[in-house]
Amino acid sequence: MKSPSAVICREKPPLSVYPYGSERDGWEDARDGDMNSAQISCTISHLEQAGWYWGALSAAEARRVLCPALEGSFLMRDSSSPDNLLTLSVQTSAGPTHIRICYCAGRFGLDASLLAKPKLQSFRDAMDLVQFYSQASRKRAERLEPAGEDVASEDPAIHLKLIKPLYVSVPALQHLCRLAINRRAPQVAALPLPLRLKDYLLRYPYVL
Repeated sequence: MKSPSAVICREKPPLSVYPYGSERDGWEDARDGDMNSAQISCTISHLEQAGWYWGALSAAEARRVLCPALEGSFLMRDSSSPDNLLTLSVQTSAGPTHIRICYCAGRFGLDASLLAKPKLQSFRDAMDLVQFYSQASRKRAERLEPAGEDVASEDPAIHLKLIKPLYVSVPALQHLCRLAINRRAPQVAALPLPLRLKDYLLRYPYVL
């Protein structure tokens, strides 16, 4: 699952949360023609730049990587299921666990029971999914969210603890600088920077 090169993925207007369990579900339908190849290429490009996408890592290998890590550590890898593209492996209080990421109708979401799926958030990019739950985890840990003001309180996966990504190798200094800029300047396009530098920043508009 390698993208030919890093690409800038232009955002479209925000879409409402799609209850992807209510219609066709799983990669079976996506691979039959529902999958947007440009969108998938964009997601894979972002994951490869992130540094914590481990590619074709098995569940057993992911467990060995996660076992010595602290609770809340996580990584992304290729799914061993033929019906899914990606799996999020997370170190929990009970040990490593693996959560499949589903794709349907142009949206990514966490795999879950049919009853839970309509309540889960869905996203245009798998990176948006991970960042959403990671930021929710950090806010909850820092107790920055007043009771009753969490817009995703109905999402049963909001309690998923994603604190620290496990990198395949030490990230490049330029990528770490990019993350620092993204965390402090949400409007990168408005910064007084050379176009080449803006282009590099826009290729990865995330903070993880």
